[in-house]
Amino acid sequence: MIYTISTLVNNQPGVVADVTAVFRDRNVNFKSISCAETEEFDVSQLVITVDCNSATIKTLIEDIANLAAVSEVDTLERNDFVDRQMALIKVGFTKDTMTQVMQIFEVFRADVVSMGQETITIEITGDEDKVDGLIKMLRPHGIRSLCRTGVVALKRGDE
Repeated sequence: MIYTISTLVNNQPGVVADVTAVFRDRNVNFKSISCAETEEFDVSQLVITVDCNSATIKTLIEDIANLAAVSEVDTLERNDFVDRQMALIKVGFTKDTMTQVMQIFEVFRADVVSMGQETITIEITGDEDKVDGLIKMLRPHGIRSLCRTGVVALKRGDE
C-alpha cells in the first residue's frame, strides 16, 4: 500500500540523511521524497511516499519519531490531505502535430515555459495521477526530457 509520511524536522545539516537512513535500514525504497523550509525557517517539512505494508510503516514511524531532530511525524490518510507535485516536460513537435500537442497541454492545464524549433517545455502541477496522465498522453509525441518533484502534502481543514 502507498503511504504518505509528513515529518517536521529541525532545519540542520544531516537531518534528511538521518531520516532516510531509517528507510535504508528497513530496506524500504522511496516512491517520492521532498523537503523544504516551512513558514518557520528553522523547521523543514519532509514528505516521503513509500509502498510497504502496515507493519513496516508502523515501525518506520516509530523509528523516525525517536530521532532527535524530528519534532512531528504523521502518516497522512488519503482523504485527509491534499498533495501536489510539479513536472517539467520537454516534448517534441512538428508542424503537423503542434495543434494536437497544444490541445493536450490545454486539457491538463499545463503551461508552456519555453519553446524551441522542435521542442516545447511545459510545466504541470497536480496530483500524481494528473502528472502521470499527461506523461502517458505525451509519450507518443516523443518526450525528450522530464524532471519531476517529489510530493508535497498538507492536511486538509484547520489542523
